Amino acid sequence: MTPDVAQTKTSRRPRLELDRITKRYGKVTAVDDVSLSLAEGEFLTFLGQSGSGKTTVLKIIAGFETCDDGAVRIAGTDMARKPPRDRDIGMVFQNYALFPHMSVADNIAYGLRRRKWPAERRRARVRQMLELVRLAELGGRSPRELSGGQQQRVALARALACEPQLLLMDEPLGALDRALRLDLEQEIRRIHRSTGCSVVYVTHDRDEALALSDRIAVFHAGRVVGLDEPAQLYERPPTGYVARLLTDANLAELPDGTALRGDVADIVLGGRTVRFRSTATRTAGARLAVPRTSISLQPQHEGCLTVEARVDDVVFLGEHARIDLDTTVLGSLIAHVPMHQTSDRIIGETLRIHIDPARCQVVI
Repeated sequence: MTPDVAQTKTSRRPRLELDRITKRYGKVTAVDDVSLSLAEGEFLTFLGQSGSGKTTVLKIIAGFETCDDGAVRIAGTDMARKPPRDRDIGMVFQNYALFPHMSVADNIAYGLRRRKWPAERRRARVRQMLELVRLAELGGRSPRELSGGQQQRVALARALACEPQLLLMDEPLGALDRALRLDLEQEIRRIHRSTGCSVVYVTHDRDEALALSDRIAVFHAGRVVGLDEPAQLYERPPTGYVARLLTDANLAELPDGTALRGDVADIVLGGRTVRFRSTATRTAGARLAVPRTSISLQPQHEGCLTVEARVDDVVFLGEHARIDLDTTVLGSLIAHVPMHQTSDRIIGETLRIHIDPARCQVVI
């Protein structure tokens, strides 16, 4: 996404506002002082590992859980006293949650019937939704006659049919195999663009988050530790946790003598001083995030840092290989390199590797 588009999206009136929400279960704080907003038409993904608090926040938005502190506002209205049915929210779950005794069309029409839409308008809306999710010929089938991907598209059509103010999606691709996930990712992108709906999407899969989102909120230990556009979070991770989660970055200990100067760090490596970007405010606990793809076995440009390393292992991963390295100045590193660079690599050999400092960053 271009910066202009991002600015346009985030400057619109917020569709959703979370104002310092906190949720405790006994002595455990599941959500800790989370604040963020969602612009109209924006696709915001909550990304984090199990237990990070992302699903609990989604449940609080939906009204399935209450927060102990803070406020949830949808289109400017405080939701504190509103039950889930009165929040005008569409929900898509991992397990589809379709009614097995109803046809596809009746599943989509269920919410419309509860809202007492006139029959003719209801039928027209169902046809529109079936066309939107490319299932126009399957309205008469039962859910059990559909594939997993088709069932999830029905669930998405049902959630969108009532034109909700907000669409919440909880790990919707988690039950699908890889090929179906990739296909449905494309469908979700297409449907979001064609409808302009406001979406909060929960996942633990970083590839889904990067592919689908306008912005990503990274959750860790109940807090939001990163919030930005995918490219910015990927290239400029604010913390070591975000760097590991999004890029599988190596986190190397800083050598003695490292000097932090505002948003840069000067580190002595291999007898030379190398300057890196930095988001750290102190050296205690700070580490150098070295993305696996910033390491090459061939010289890249004059500014690269070249160090000696021993090859501990080589693993075939398809288009690229993983090489486990033991370096003289940064300890153990893992590199992802093109396969053609690994054809004559021998485990135990010593070689020179090349690290691009522009792609590395000092983080806490």
